[in-house]
Amino acid sequence: QVQLVESGGGLVQHGGSLRLSCASPLYIYAMGWYRQSPGKERELVTTITGGSRSYYADSVKGRFTISRDTTKNTVTLQMNSLKPEDTAVYYCYAKYAGIDYWGKGTLVTVSS
Repeated sequence: QVQLVESGGGLVQHGGSLRLSCASPLYIYAMGWYRQSPGKERELVTTITGGSRSYYADSVKGRFTISRDTTKNTVTLQMNSLKPEDTAVYYCYAKYAGIDYWGKGTLVTVSS
């Protein structure tokens, strides 16, 4: 069982920044972040595999940056230039031994 713990959500103004963190009990090769807005399906935001290979959804490219600290088994999502449409619950994701794991989610609210 892999328990992922997110932190760092909150309320920020349009154009502001937030940093989300996800702690894992062990190193996991493939991790990432999804988000879900009210009335919408959960969508992929970004992934990181290995040390630094990353993928970003077009909607966040150039504004969000994913990184990881392998010494602490944490993955961080730096979100800049936030927009109201980024408002969502953000979920940390990991794939380990063929199983998908999810955090409980952290709410990010961007005011206009």
